[in-house]
Amino acid sequence: MRYRYSTGTNGKPEKKAVIYTRDEHGIDFADVDSEAVSIIRKLKSAGFDSYIVGGAVRDLILGKKPKDFDIVSAASPTRIKKIFRNSRIIGRRFRLVHVYFGQRIFEVSTFRSLKDGHTSNTFGTIEEDVQRRDFTLNALFYDPQQQIVVDYIGGMNDIKKKLIKPIISLSEIFTDDPVRMIRAAKYAAAAGFTIPLNLKMKISAQSNLLKTISPSRLTEEILKIINSDQADVIVDFLDKMGLYYYLQPQAAILMRKKAGFRKSYLQTLADLKEKDNKRGHVLGSLFRDYMEGIADWKSGTVDNFKEICKTVRDFVLPMNPPRFEMQYAVKKFLTSKGIIIKRAYPKPVFDGSENTSSAARKRRRKNKKKNEVNNEQ
Repeated sequence: MRYRYSTGTNGKPEKKAVIYTRDEHGIDFADVDSEAVSIIRKLKSAGFDSYIVGGAVRDLILGKKPKDFDIVSAASPTRIKKIFRNSRIIGRRFRLVHVYFGQRIFEVSTFRSLKDGHTSNTFGTIEEDVQRRDFTLNALFYDPQQQIVVDYIGGMNDIKKKLIKPIISLSEIFTDDPVRMIRAAKYAAAAGFTIPLNLKMKISAQSNLLKTISPSRLTEEILKIINSDQADVIVDFLDKMGLYYYLQPQAAILMRKKAGFRKSYLQTLADLKEKDNKRGHVLGSLFRDYMEGIADWKSGTVDNFKEICKTVRDFVLPMNPPRFEMQYAVKKFLTSKGIIIKRAYPKPVFDGSENTSSAARKRRRKNKKKNEVNNEQ
């Protein structure tokens, strides 16, 4: 075990972080994404301190293979964009860079400052950045080149204790961002961690703040949950903490009021582990048990597909997935019941760029005039 020092206000060296070596943190380098390593190598070659950060480091320490690898760097978004031609800057308030490798996206952020609070977009140092993260288990920095974990906040010990410990004060953590309540419960359920009593009480007292969260952010959170391999465990825990109501209120109400619904709903989510992971099938898990309970589905045809889609969409509110994905999920459900759809929406366009761009409209007008001329001749 080593330590990282910096100069204190008195001019003397102060211990700032613990450095865990490969033998101490136990991360299997074979589980680290090679493209994430490549991004960090390139950033460091350009002179910018860079690390894998957040949930990926937590999962690697726990012996799991992360699905996503987020990266943090001393480089600004503009500089990152110049280093990686296969990237683009996203966001208005929080500017990030998405680096593309084929269909895969790696999110690269810049160290942020505490100058304007925990939700500002001013850039800072790694020491400031760690103080802006939500929980200690998500505040570890992994350098894949040196194969070390840098711990400023005691996150390694909290992982060993299986403890969800906030970094930001309880008076601010959820008022700054209520979604952190969902994440705390999700981490606890997925990893078998404990949420301390004072944190549980704060979540219970402030859970209604989730009403202020936009449908797009709630949709993002529920999709992460149902696309995980522990969707049933996480939803069960969220519901027991009174949080699932803010993600799927109709389902949460039925789990409490309708006999057998809770068991069947959670079993449907558990079955996702054994089936395909197409978005439509995953979305279907959220409404399948409800739809089976409101109608006697028999093999045949339906000509009210539009009304069925509306019923499903009303049930999953405030979640608001793209219409074509919801259509696909409803069609998959009806097909599983042996039902033929007599009348449906027009076939969805998955990439509307060709139909909506000004260049495409000009081409269509040009072709139309050309056809008119040919017809006159």
